[in-house]
Amino acid sequence: MLTKLSNIANDINTLLFPHACFGCNDRLIRGEKLLCTVCRHQLPLTDYTFNEENPVDRIFYGRINIKKASSFLHFTDYGIVKNLIHNLKYKNQEQIGEFLGNWYGHIIKENDHLPKIDYVIPVPLHRKKLRKRGYNQTALFAKQLAKHLASEYLEDVLVKTANTRTQTKKSRLARWYDNKSLYEITNAELLKNKTLLLVDDVITTGATMELCAEALLKIEGITLFIASIAVVD
Repeated sequence: MLTKLSNIANDINTLLFPHACFGCNDRLIRGEKLLCTVCRHQLPLTDYTFNEENPVDRIFYGRINIKKASSFLHFTDYGIVKNLIHNLKYKNQEQIGEFLGNWYGHIIKENDHLPKIDYVIPVPLHRKKLRKRGYNQTALFAKQLAKHLASEYLEDVLVKTANTRTQTKKSRLARWYDNKSLYEITNAELLKNKTLLLVDDVITTGATMELCAEALLKIEGITLFIASIAVVD
């Protein structure tokens, strides 16, 4: 009886305050969360799980000494993933990161090729951008990965020291010059001889990840893995 009343209350609430799918903007029905059933089935999963060579690995070949790289989704200039990332970053829909992180966390925790991860670290925002946006769009995704991997989440050990312009349209070389030495470690001793998972929202050229990784790899004994919500094909 209580369950039936609860379902009725939820249906009334949905009619008064309808929730839209972040993928296609259609109204969600009972049981759907953030994405409608159609968009969930159409979400372009990569099937990358750290166990085989993949296109994300190849982005970083010859650039940084990471162990393995992976991404959850394929990103394109249109479609469901772009809508999700846009809402996550610019529309205060931080719960999207948690939703996707929980999904990907379930997948990668079953992977026997991924060793014990000591710390999961998000790519940081500069404090001014963080204050303006109110949250790091990668944080909840990274926290969910840490939860599923039984790892510790650390968000203050890697910091961005300067507030740079948006870099979506810049070449990799231009990004490298603009961002050189912009990422610093606050507690290198804590990370010595640890296995880390560095997490970002979208990997495009890999320049931001490269610079963060360079800062981390200066620490003695580091083993570094990389993951992201999406990767640009």
